[in-house]
Amino acid sequence: MDRPPGLSVRFKLTLSYAGFVMLAGALLLAAVWLFLLQYVPDDWNRRMLYENPNRQLLLHTFAPAAAAVMAFLLVFGLVGGWLLADRMLAPLTRITSATRMVANGSLSHRIRLPGREDEFRELADAFDTMLARLEAHVAEQRRFAANASHELRTPLASSKALLDVARTDPNHDTGELIDRLHAVNTRAIDLTEALLLLSRADQRSFAREQVDLSLMAEEATEALLPLAEKRGVTIETWGDFTPATGSQALLLQLTTNLVHNAIVHNLPAGGTVWVSTGVSAATVVLTVENTGEKLSPELVSTLTEPFQRGAERVRTGHAGVGLGLAIVKTITHAHDGTLTLTPRAAGGIRVTVELPAMAPHAEALSRHRW
Repeated sequence: MDRPPGLSVRFKLTLSYAGFVMLAGALLLAAVWLFLLQYVPDDWNRRMLYENPNRQLLLHTFAPAAAAVMAFLLVFGLVGGWLLADRMLAPLTRITSATRMVANGSLSHRIRLPGREDEFRELADAFDTMLARLEAHVAEQRRFAANASHELRTPLASSKALLDVARTDPNHDTGELIDRLHAVNTRAIDLTEALLLLSRADQRSFAREQVDLSLMAEEATEALLPLAEKRGVTIETWGDFTPATGSQALLLQLTTNLVHNAIVHNLPAGGTVWVSTGVSAATVVLTVENTGEKLSPELVSTLTEPFQRGAERVRTGHAGVGLGLAIVKTITHAHDGTLTLTPRAAGGIRVTVELPAMAPHAEALSRHRW
């Protein structure tokens, strides 16, 4: 943004300091003169001008001294104000320099302003915190773009390879080719839809309404029950009325992703999934647990990263597109909630989603509607 040139803050502060010093000096001299005049006679007899104290004599002797004092105060205020402003604005100069470095693309730079806490240190610390978050966000976006490009390239490369085989081998089984192309294109479509959902949730471009998480859990369980029966997994669901505010579609997607992951990444046979909802003082809680292989805390902490499936979990044949928990994390944060992943000692994982509870009056209205 182009701005016309103006006075620097340092010069403005210098003028302000000098002005206040001059004003204080003038008020002091005026007070001295005013109170002094009350006790001095107003003798207009010029013969007695230098013999007795009077106002004319005081004016004759006091005015030059007052002018000299005011001149000294002016110089003292300007010089002292200039030096004091330079010292006071030194942290701001350092912050400005860091801001310019960030504008040039250096996100790793930090101000780290020393000294005791004050307004400038508070601003510098807030700026450093913002830079740290921004740097982490940019790094995450770069990793996401690289991983998304890799994941999208895989089905496209597979389609190209299948078409090349069909073109060079006219006798190739057309039905098999169509089935494989259908599977590859389905995976590409699923990945694209997951990316769009992730972007929509991250932008928070959704309308908020009253939602019952217990109904979301029941609906997701019923939809995935055939998959659970096919894999020999038992699902147990319980929970009372659990009111929350958010997007019904996104929260249903969140619940479905958690239940789907719990079913797919489970024991080969005889596994169990527990889905529960509850209400605490300030939050509503959705918990999904499952049996399965033992996971290390280090691996669990990375499962919410996009396209992160774990070393052995990829080879299960039901790895999906690798965005299930990443979508859950984004939807949770978009609803101002927290997501916690904890490995179970007996194997498997416990996923807890905490969302802000509805206000008491809104909850009463919701119960009345239900």
